[in-house]
Amino acid sequence: MKRKIINDPVFGFISIPNDFVYDVIQHPYLQRLNRIKQLGLAAFVYPGAQHSRFHHSIGAMFLMDEALKTLKEKGHSITESEYSGALAAILMHDIGHGPFSHVLEHTLVTKIRHETISLLLMQQMNAAWNGALQTAIDIFSDDYPKRFLHQLVSGQLDMDRLDYLRRDSFFTGVSEGNIGSARIIKMLDVKDDKLVVESKGIYSIENFLMSRRLMYWQVYLHKTAVAAEKMLINTLLRAKELSRNGEKLFASPALSYFLKNEPGITDFEQNGEALRHFSNLDDNDLWTSLKVWSTHPDKVLSVLSDGMINRKLFKIEITEEKPSEERRESMLKRYREKYQLSMDEAAYFIVSDVLTTDMYSEKDDSIDILYKNGTVKDISKASDMLNIELLSKKVIKYYFAYLRG
Repeated sequence: MKRKIINDPVFGFISIPNDFVYDVIQHPYLQRLNRIKQLGLAAFVYPGAQHSRFHHSIGAMFLMDEALKTLKEKGHSITESEYSGALAAILMHDIGHGPFSHVLEHTLVTKIRHETISLLLMQQMNAAWNGALQTAIDIFSDDYPKRFLHQLVSGQLDMDRLDYLRRDSFFTGVSEGNIGSARIIKMLDVKDDKLVVESKGIYSIENFLMSRRLMYWQVYLHKTAVAAEKMLINTLLRAKELSRNGEKLFASPALSYFLKNEPGITDFEQNGEALRHFSNLDDNDLWTSLKVWSTHPDKVLSVLSDGMINRKLFKIEITEEKPSEERRESMLKRYREKYQLSMDEAAYFIVSDVLTTDMYSEKDDSIDILYKNGTVKDISKASDMLNIELLSKKVIKYYFAYLRG
């Protein structure tokens, strides 16, 4: 093939290694990710966060390429088929994400996880390509004999995380996420079919874990981004309720299908109707509908949609204590009177729940440190920094979000 290069603002020039990988990149399921923002609604807080899931997938592919080269240099056997399969697996790891993925999982696609949708889309591509993606699917599903290849796709130290921390840091301008991905990759090795990190890379791993925690609270769980997400969830739940009560709402065929139906796994399997509609759904479907809904006669739908379009977001309070029921009741009463709503309708203007994060868990998939004498220790035992205990501590906070005014 003629050498193809992508100029990436984070990693510089990225080469596409062969025709097979190029064909994966060109597939409509990958190209759809160009129309889905990586950080969803975080652009309300960080206006530079306009990068796409496609952008992230290309970056993760570059890091996978670097990791596989490092492991080969250290004497580990990786065949051409495994090399291309691992690159394809990391490229396709996000194809099951919908627009504003966590919003969708709480509203329109509630009975099936995005990882399952990714696998179904891969299997459909594989059937069309006469089994050419089987190695990639086996690596993705952790069914491949060399388990370390799956860890590079999905694990505590996978290429997905190494890319999104660097990329999200770059586009938000939050410098805390700027991890030393090149050094971490150079320190990777394999022992007993498990990914390990050479002991001299321990400080890079400590930095990676700390950066991840800081990025969660500064970007992924930033209170304004959380407020926007909760507002969009309530907007879609209202649209869904109206649709199921016979209201014909403006929506693309793909969005309309999910507003009217509650598809389960069987609707997605065998290239079912749900899978076909899902593969046509992207950010544009939602934004176009929100613009039209902002003038809809239904007061709840129009107020929430207008808030999303014109950044009149829910006000949010994050506290250590659970918000009082009395406060909630008094606010509901105010919304009922102001907008002439029923109690159920007014409830769309308030949302409260818990935010939790646990960044590192040994029960998950440990990050193992390899010493020169051949011994291996989990990072939480190997690190002399107290922050590893801090990192593995689950944090629980309460939030109370409500319509302003």
